[in-house]
Amino acid sequence: MKVPFLDLSIQTAQIRDDINVSIQEVIDKSAFSLGFAVEKFETEFAAYLNAKFVLGVNSGTSALHLALIAAGVSAGDEVITVSHTFIATAWAISYAGATPVFVDIENDHYTMDSTQIESKITSKTKAIICVHLYGQSADLDAIKAIADKNNLALIEDAAQAQGTTYKGKSIGSHGLATCFSFYPGKNLGAFGEAGAVATNDPKIAERIKKLRNHSQPEKYIHEELGFNYRMEGLQGAVLSVKLKKLDQWNQQRIEIAAIYNERLGNHPKLKVPKVRDKSKHIYHLYELGFESKEQRDNCSSFLTANEIQNGLHYPIPVHLQKAYSHLGYKKGDFPNTEAAADRLLSLPIFPGMAKEQSEFVCQKILEFANIL
Repeated sequence: MKVPFLDLSIQTAQIRDDINVSIQEVIDKSAFSLGFAVEKFETEFAAYLNAKFVLGVNSGTSALHLALIAAGVSAGDEVITVSHTFIATAWAISYAGATPVFVDIENDHYTMDSTQIESKITSKTKAIICVHLYGQSADLDAIKAIADKNNLALIEDAAQAQGTTYKGKSIGSHGLATCFSFYPGKNLGAFGEAGAVATNDPKIAERIKKLRNHSQPEKYIHEELGFNYRMEGLQGAVLSVKLKKLDQWNQQRIEIAAIYNERLGNHPKLKVPKVRDKSKHIYHLYELGFESKEQRDNCSSFLTANEIQNGLHYPIPVHLQKAYSHLGYKKGDFPNTEAAADRLLSLPIFPGMAKEQSEFVCQKILEFANIL
């Protein structure tokens, strides 16, 4: 049995007619850059998140970049974040002219260890970026308390958290700004590149609205250095259609994760994801832990040989990437981060995945684990 890591065609088939109508309207009105379809999605997504404002942009990376600028981060500042994330989190800090300062992650939830933050705060610290990873929330109460106490901007990287909640409240309105990616493989994915910033602060919203469009309050008037970070009208049209299915699709991911948890959770050599008590996990990724890198890599090869696609997120932590070697970090600086990089394996999980496929994945993993 072949099991893909992700099959977007199943989602597309469910909404094809609505997508065609929505895209055709954009074509008919030639509203290709920003325009009515983007505005419609912004309004709908803000209502979904219970946020006052959503600003559509061209990627999650751009969303983070603009959020940092709007929060007042600039050259010479420091921003505290994690190394166990896609590198775009750190890129955005660097794009703003600031320096990323890393802390380790929790051993069980793989999100920012709030107990390490205060020791990294200096006179240069301007913001904290917490990453809601794999589909569940970071410990927002603790992180927000530290940000508030030290007068730091809290930016949330929610690229993998479309539909995640914390204490019953949607991720998207806790910090100063929350940044989303709608890369095609995300739980809410566009037909290309797209992203958004959600905020309850009208000043942040107004600044990002200008910055994304060459810093124009009106055409050909430019108040500061701006960017071409506009969301395309076609992406807004697609996202509006997909948003209606998001909760249903997330529930399907949760049900697949439940099968994995039940079948794999009692094996002594396997570690299934731990869900934070206050968070709803929507399983953008399902991460299975092993006792060593060798076991993880061997299991990956075994699954591939059995036509089960799998992945690694993220095998080289940001602090060990060549691009950030100038920061002076070394192996051993963040033990939990490095263990996650070495020992976690991403299993197939996507809406429309057949129960037989998830059972087959479990069968093969247990075959492998039982010979360890």
